[in-house]
Order: sequence, then structure tokens, then C-alpha cells
Amino acid sequence: MSQLFRHLPAMDHILGVLTDDLDIASLPRPLIKEHAGAFLDICREEIRSGVITDQEHLALDILKPRLLAYVRAKSRPHFRRVLNATGVVVHTNLGRSLLAKTAIEAVVEACGHYSNCEFDLATGLRGSRYSHVEKILCDITGAEAALVVNNNAAAVFIMLETLAKGKEVIVSRGQLVEIGGSFRIPDVMTKSGAVLHEVGATNRAHVHDYENAINDETGALMRVHTSNFRVVGFTKEVTLQEMRALGDRYNLPVIEDLGSGTLYALEGEGLLGEPTVQQTVAQGADVVSFSGDKVLGGPQAGIIVGRKEYIDRIKKNPINRAMRIDKMTLAALEATLRLYLDMGEARKKVPTLKMITASQESLKSKARRLGDGLRSELGDLAQVSMRKGFSRVGGGAFPEYDLPGTMVTLHVEGLSAEALRTALLETNPPLVARIEDDLLVLDPRTLAQNELKLAASALGQAVTALNRKEMS
Repeated sequence: MSQLFRHLPAMDHILGVLTDDLDIASLPRPLIKEHAGAFLDICREEIRSGVITDQEHLALDILKPRLLAYVRAKSRPHFRRVLNATGVVVHTNLGRSLLAKTAIEAVVEACGHYSNCEFDLATGLRGSRYSHVEKILCDITGAEAALVVNNNAAAVFIMLETLAKGKEVIVSRGQLVEIGGSFRIPDVMTKSGAVLHEVGATNRAHVHDYENAINDETGALMRVHTSNFRVVGFTKEVTLQEMRALGDRYNLPVIEDLGSGTLYALEGEGLLGEPTVQQTVAQGADVVSFSGDKVLGGPQAGIIVGRKEYIDRIKKNPINRAMRIDKMTLAALEATLRLYLDMGEARKKVPTLKMITASQESLKSKARRLGDGLRSELGDLAQVSMRKGFSRVGGGAFPEYDLPGTMVTLHVEGLSAEALRTALLETNPPLVARIEDDLLVLDPRTLAQNELKLAASALGQAVTALNRKEMS
């Protein structure tokens, strides 16, 4: 064993091999050295455990393929691209919505150059960053004014902190939702300084429930759209129009948290129950908040629209500075919103809308291409077939609706679906899939046309790695 240790390649020789590789040579030298040292530690452990028993196996020429593969794998950025074959369009864990091409271009422009982020080109003086998106938001939604913060939880917080701090906010018990990451409306309200006043029952609330709760300490009436769940059966909620009339009678602002929010009416696609922002503004909400990175299909943002008197107060809240968006978000959001000036264009060019509204024919065609790619990549190793299945909108929207489509299923003899799913997380790029009936299922809805070949390649990498592992 001691003889084998003495035949380990010298660090200088290993570094020489690594720096001859163009991809690795561009990395910081301390990082290369760290990974080289870790690789040598692996070799030492293999000597101790009896995996390496011959000094010839320690020759640098023999170790080189393993060495390069190890350092390349370890040097990949921690935050990186993945292929989404789950069929969940707005996948919270995978970064939610994809940006439209024009939005990506706008972000690159904003990052690579100076900009008029807070500079008024008409006057040459300091300007407001909100001016870049406020008018277009008002044009699309019909609101008097608008503001954008870093996410919808922040939007709800600053609305309540500004308009109802120290006051009671009346909310239906059936609307006290919990959003992602265990953030709950009651908790957000408590942190804002507003006092929650629940009314009604879990499944039914009436106008008189709200009216009986109004007192001298009431600061606002609030509706929370239950975008991530539905209460069905014997149910009733107070409509926005009814709440608007109540707000007028008692001179109270009406706040609506739409959660996911959408600017595109999806009823025609068979997706019901998700009101548009435009409808909510038209029905009388004083202030409306919604997400920019869910069904809207833009960057992460919390968008607030409504009556100017309330929006102006929110803008002046000192907390607003802690929640403001950066130039990249501004650029992406403006470019995304410009597409919504023509709803037909938005449907074709906003990736989230395009995936949600994809036709059955296009999905079947993508499934065929993916299946053909898998057969070409894996040959006789795999059984590849197509079957009908369902995708999801995701992002807490349309929880009770499935999107029909065509799935590609895969079975490799001798390999479990779970082993395949796990191995795919280590491919380049990683591929995230799902398992149904002990089969690996790939949903082409959430794979772009130019990703079908990459998905097939990822399966090839995974199967090769698993078979190599079995042999060793």
C-alpha cells in the first residue's frame, strides 16, 4: 500500500494536465488546485479500500479522463440551468416563469451598459425608477397608479403597513391562505402592524359578517384570492362589488391580494376561477397586488396597482426602499408588459402563456420528437412509449385544473425509475422528471423544442453512469 501511495501523481503534474484543458484553464488557479487535491484524496481512499491495487492504475494517462471529468463536474456553478420535464409550467423550485426573448435581451442590455434607471432623459435630472413601468401597467390594467416591489409577499406587507398599521383589517376566514415557504396571510399581517379581524366561516362569508365587524378601529376591508386552493360545495364569498359598496358606505379602502395574478384571460382555455387584474380593478378594488413571475410570465416582482391616493402613500413609505426592484427586474418587467399591449402577441411570445395554452397537436408532435431522440440515444437499452397525461400550471394557480397532454414514458431493464430520476440530477445539464406507475415520465410541455435533444442526451448520460456503477 505504501508503494502505491508513492506512485500517486505529483500535484504539479496534475495541475499541468488540468491547465492544458481550455475549459478548466479559465478557472481561478486556487479552485483548480482545491479540486485536484480532492481528487488525490479520492485516489488515496481507493488505495486504502483496495479498489486500486496496481501502480499502473495510478499513471497520469490512466487517471486523466477521471481527473478531467471530476474537476469539470466540481467546477460547475452551483446555480445553473436545468431541464424541466415535470410538466409544471410555473415551477417554484425551478425558478418559476421563463422570460420572453425580448425580456432576456432587455436584461442583458441593462446589465452591460449604463441606463436611465433613475435619470429623467427629458429634464436631465434625477427621475423615478417606477416611471419605466407605471404608465404601461396603468394602460393595461386600467388603474390610476402603480408601484413594483420585489415580490407579492412584500407587496401585501407594504400595502397593509401603509394603509392599516395599528388598525383592524377584516378578512374572510376562508381566505387566510398559506403561500409558499410557510408564509401565511395572518403572519404577514401581524408583521405589518395591522390587526387581523376574521369573519365568516371557513366555507361561507356574507356581507353582514363584514358589516357587523366594522368599528372605529377598522382600517381596511381585504380580499385574498385563494389561488393555490379551492373550497367547493356549500360555499359563499362576498363579491368584490359587494365589498366595494361596503367600503363606500363606511369610507374604507378595499384591498385585493390576487396572489399569482394574470393579465391574460384564460377562461377560453378551460381554466376558470382566476380573475384578471383588469377585471379586479374594474370591479372597484382600491389597491390590488399580484406576482410578476407566475402566470404573468415576467421576473420576480410584486406589482401593486390601484387608486392614486393610496399608491402615492405606499410609494412614500420608507420601507419601500428596502423592497425596491433593481434595474434587471425593471428591464425584464417592462419588456414583458409591452407584449401584453397585444394579447395575441403575449400568448405567442410569453413562454408561460405559450406553454399553458399549447395545442394538443403541438404537444403530441414534441412527444414524438422526444421519443425518437430517446430511442436513438438509448437503442435497445430502453422501452420508450407515449401516453396521455396531465401537466399543471403551478405557481399556486388553477389548483383544481389539469392540462391534458402527451407524455413520454421510459423503462430501462435492470434500472429502477427512482434510480434514473436521481441519476438525471447529475447530468449536464440536470434533468428533472417525475415518476408514475414505476415509469420515468417526461412531459414535453415544459421542454423547449431545442431542449428535446438535450433531454435525450441527459438520459444517455444517466443510463451510462448507472451501468458503469453497476459494473464497478
